[in-house]
Amino acid sequence: MNFSTLVLLPIGLSLALEAQTPPANTTPIQHVVVIFQENVSFDHYFATYPVAANKPGEPVFHAAPNTPSVNGLSGPLLTNNPNSAPPVRLDRSQAVTCDQDHTYADEQKAFNGGLMNRFVETVGASKAACDVAGLGKKVVMGYFDGNTVTAMWNYAQHFAMSDNFFGTTFGPSTPGAINLVTGQTHGATLVTGSPAGYIAGDSLVGDPRPAGDDCNPQRGATATMGGKNVGDLLNAKGMTWGWFQDGFKPTEVRDGKAVCGATHNNISGASAGSDYLPHHEPFQFYRQTANLHHLPPTSVAKIGQADQANHQYDVSDFLDALNAGNLPAVSYLKAASYQDGHAGYSDPLDEQAFVVKMVNQVMQSRFWASTAIVIAYDDSDGWYDHAMGPIMNQSNTPSDNLTGAGACGDGKDTPYQGRCGYGPRLPLLVISPYAKVNYVDHTVTDQTSILRFIEDNWDLGRIGDHSMDEAAGSLLGMFNFEGNGQAAALTLDPTTGLVTVKK
Repeated sequence: MNFSTLVLLPIGLSLALEAQTPPANTTPIQHVVVIFQENVSFDHYFATYPVAANKPGEPVFHAAPNTPSVNGLSGPLLTNNPNSAPPVRLDRSQAVTCDQDHTYADEQKAFNGGLMNRFVETVGASKAACDVAGLGKKVVMGYFDGNTVTAMWNYAQHFAMSDNFFGTTFGPSTPGAINLVTGQTHGATLVTGSPAGYIAGDSLVGDPRPAGDDCNPQRGATATMGGKNVGDLLNAKGMTWGWFQDGFKPTEVRDGKAVCGATHNNISGASAGSDYLPHHEPFQFYRQTANLHHLPPTSVAKIGQADQANHQYDVSDFLDALNAGNLPAVSYLKAASYQDGHAGYSDPLDEQAFVVKMVNQVMQSRFWASTAIVIAYDDSDGWYDHAMGPIMNQSNTPSDNLTGAGACGDGKDTPYQGRCGYGPRLPLLVISPYAKVNYVDHTVTDQTSILRFIEDNWDLGRIGDHSMDEAAGSLLGMFNFEGNGQAAALTLDPTTGLVTVKK
């Protein structure tokens, strides 16, 4: 060492400079894009994969030779199902359905101790305005195939999917979003509202809004979350990242507060309400990662970095950054309400338009060669799925109903109550040049497996404090990191979901 050129820095400054040097990625993946959609069980989208009915007038899906099968619905599960109604195929004309019951307690009741046979009675929901073919509550047994969720089946055909991916816990959207970014739903503090329906034991199980968000509706409970999230881990390593949610950009500022007034109708012509739903934005619950006044980034060049937006953006900001050659290392994308797939105000066809647009944009960018796109969901909406995952976290609270009243196992050694799970099985797709092609992964994984992949890919460390990232199964089995990636890019039509260009 040449001591004449050695410069000693104060310890604090030295650590600050070190923290701003991003770590090297441990795989060829330099960018992760998570498209996080709403309320779909695995069987609801992939029950009969890879066999579609191919009825007249619908986009046709024919599986490639040697396409692997999945743990879906076949044989007795279709013809002699243990539920009080059989599974039923829904076609494209029936894409708009009612929202099903997907509360923490009722989803456990539907599982009936693992018998998986009480879906119609406990979570089935319908009303005259959205009834499908007179099915009523039996619609909870409904599933789509490759003639409706055509894009999802084509992504599975050309890249990798999982048939053993689960919600980390039971319950609705907010716990799923929190699990995606922290793996721990304890640490909630209700600012307004009653704990009933929102808190079980030590943990969040309902859908409060993030306290202080300018764009909250005037009704309902609000809450904050304590502890760390993946944003803290990324910031500590000097990584670029962002949560990009459609409708987050204010339509106006009134009396010093942002107004998120953007709205759209879904394909049925019905209003889906506000494009921006605050309880779907997990980082807004944490003081250190919130942008409660919906401030814009100071420039396109600053998207992903620390500034007044605090890593919370609109989807339009993601597209601006992508087109400017400024894609953050980690991006979470959330559709506007009418395109997020949530039954009751969205649907598979509107969802497909958003997902295909985002995937096409990334594939056509210079970042495609080093990117992994993950398509995942926050909860099942209560839709029937026949597979029960392992119970990795037990709980005993009045809201638990999995193995008996007030019970999800014995819960004796559980550090935080109210986190019964794994919950329902959900779809998971990995789209990347490095994804295995036409591959079905059977590894047991959950929402925190996405968190763990990000942690491990940049050596971020773990969340700690009993986050479920510690127990999460690995997504690495869905990748092939030999060579420069073997999966070809393709362009899908956002309306039909059919392949238009493959290269």
